[in-house]
Amino acid sequence: MLIDDNARRIKQLIDTGRVSRRPVHTAPLVGSVLTRVHNGQVHRVTVLAGDVFEYQGRQFSSLSKVAREITGTRWSGPAFFGLRTNHDKKERGT
Repeated sequence: MLIDDNARRIKQLIDTGRVSRRPVHTAPLVGSVLTRVHNGQVHRVTVLAGDVFEYQGRQFSSLSKVAREITGTRWSGPAFFGLRTNHDKKERGT
């Protein structure tokens, strides 16, 4: 939970004078609805518990599988749905 993470980071800063970096890749929150327009059609994906995603009444184990279902080609799901920024790519060296 974000509040717990912030409290932990504040305590770490007070105790050590330093704070660790947040992970670059954070999963969207359960219940979030990701929306993407592709080929003039709106696609909505609901984030479920356990890293499961629902698209058109079907469940998928990754966003990349949903992106492939939508486009018919291989995509990075986080990139397709705009969850990865250029800043993230630079930090990873890609």
